[in-house]
Amino acid sequence: MPCKANVSMLDKVSESIENSKGVFVINYLGLSVKESQEVRRALREVGAEMKVYKNNIVKLGLEKAGLPDISESLAGPCAYVFYEKDAVAAAKVIKEQSVKLKKMEFVAAIADGAALSAEEAKAYADLPSHDELLAQLVYVIASPLSGIAQVCAGPARGLVTALQAVVDQKQAA
Repeated sequence: MPCKANVSMLDKVSESIENSKGVFVINYLGLSVKESQEVRRALREVGAEMKVYKNNIVKLGLEKAGLPDISESLAGPCAYVFYEKDAVAAAKVIKEQSVKLKKMEFVAAIADGAALSAEEAKAYADLPSHDELLAQLVYVIASPLSGIAQVCAGPARGLVTALQAVVDQKQAA
């Protein structure tokens, strides 16, 4: 019969998995309490949260949820970053904090329903964010429109230039 503490932890893990779109697994060995609070705060700002659970309990929770198996990566002290909206934003925060603190690293991830290696999880941090993608889309849509506007304004601009030349010529005479 399982221990009540483990059953309640499995319920918490299952709830975290259910409320998130995916999870990044990070090695947080060496982080002080203050540093981990700073990481948690930065993650909360982008709609993610970092939790520390027993690896075996997380394996059970992932199986229960029908998510891909990443159990071979779950060894040693692991923290789990569950994100609600944007995987890229969460990955960027993890990468920024790991560069800043030099004590964290990606271990594995589950994103978009697929298991990712540490390198693939790091690659998420290099993708453009949702806002950057929207800005690029607006630029792509607006570029032809601004070109059309300039072409349409060309004859009027030419007329104004010709009229100004006539005015200048008459004033000179």
